[in-house]
Amino acid sequence: MVEKAVAFATKSHEGTFRKGTKIPYIVHPLETAVIVALMVTDEELICAALLHDVVEDTGVTEEELKEKFGLRVAELVMEETEDKTKCWKERKCATLDHLEQASRESKILVLADKLSNLRSTARDYFLVGDDLWQRFNEKNKSEHAWYYKGVAKRLTGLEEFPAYQEYIKLCERVFE
Repeated sequence: MVEKAVAFATKSHEGTFRKGTKIPYIVHPLETAVIVALMVTDEELICAALLHDVVEDTGVTEEELKEKFGLRVAELVMEETEDKTKCWKERKCATLDHLEQASRESKILVLADKLSNLRSTARDYFLVGDDLWQRFNEKNKSEHAWYYKGVAKRLTGLEEFPAYQEYIKLCERVFE
């Protein structure tokens, strides 16, 4: 199932790149899945990590995910999917609200996704400095700090994972 999810995500994200870079977008879901796989052996959760952006960023539907990968994978992906009709702040508030009651599996997926994003942000921030924020929809660094720190506060129960510790350290380095 993981190989099928890799192929599906690769095809779905074909021709797209990370914001402001020439890095193929698929690198992010692959990294997210590796982070999840270092925390758990749950194949469906690893698949959800690979597929976490396909509904949000491509033409893939929830129904298509259910058909190809099953109800649980589709539900995990949909929990992580932002409503792009809303503004940045509303989307981030919705994520933070969701994390208040989220399952451990959902929190693991969010941690992996946000850690991958934060690694990329940190790498680029140390190269280009505050110009980095201009590539995002939200250009205010303090808003990003509010969001990433808010995520950290809501990832209770994951403190034992090295990924969580790395996330906290990167937040401190980028936003302090």
